[in-house]
Amino acid sequence: MNRREFVHRTGLAIASTTLFPALAQAAEPKGVHWPIGCFNRPWHEKTDWGLDTALDGIKAAGYKMVGLLRGGAGEPLTGAEATEEYLAKLKTRIAQRGLKVNMSALRAASSRPIEDQIKNMRKQIDHAVFVGAEFGLTFGADREDQFENYYKLMQDAAPYAKDKGLKVVLKPHGGASGAAEEISRCIKKVNHPNFRIWFDAGNIIYYTGKDPVEQLRPIAPYVTGFCAKDCDKQKGTVTLEFGTGKVNFRAVYAELKKAGFNGPSMVECVAPSESSEQATENARKNREYLEKVFASL
Repeated sequence: MNRREFVHRTGLAIASTTLFPALAQAAEPKGVHWPIGCFNRPWHEKTDWGLDTALDGIKAAGYKMVGLLRGGAGEPLTGAEATEEYLAKLKTRIAQRGLKVNMSALRAASSRPIEDQIKNMRKQIDHAVFVGAEFGLTFGADREDQFENYYKLMQDAAPYAKDKGLKVVLKPHGGASGAAEEISRCIKKVNHPNFRIWFDAGNIIYYTGKDPVEQLRPIAPYVTGFCAKDCDKQKGTVTLEFGTGKVNFRAVYAELKKAGFNGPSMVECVAPSESSEQATENARKNREYLEKVFASL
């Protein structure tokens, strides 16, 4: 290409984007492709159908990532009381279904002295790492007299987990993690880059009655994952088919997209299920709902 041709073609390209901006905008790809996984909770909600049934259901519902949220009889998951033998079998059970552990719950032993809490939390972190989890999910503290101990606990957990390769995250859950103000305080108090937020729009409504979009805006830069559930009202129900409650999923995700979010969304709750097969079908519906929302962004 000679100089004259180069100038001519460059001029046409500039003109096309300047004179016809709508065409240039229309050419931009639409939608996002964020990963979607599922917690084991839907199969332990009204009736406990067992972890193996939950793992089978998660796979059958079209998921590849599992979040270990709720234990059961003989199923400590990655809790501090889990034995090496149990953890090895748990890891095998998950792998046999072609699933990957995305998240495991980290629960504070709030009634114990802080030294015991730290030991307990470190053991849970070790167990979560052993089964291959990427994130460790914490829930704040319910009572105000426990808040300071929770901050101290996370001040130890965040760097300890970072050294092990686990990302510590906070889920809105009332109390110390009720809404934006409380969550921002947690971020400030812990003050560590390995302590971030997994937003839960349904819980914002359930625990505080506040608008999830408004509560998300000031903390969106810290959000690295999403716990997906709907909710009908404050202190109402969260076992819903997505889109039937008050969570405006598209508005919430649009706000996350603005903030540069690129993390996983984990389906936590589904509509009430009378059988494990129905729980699986309801989990599939909620996955498909999120996929449609993502395609529209």
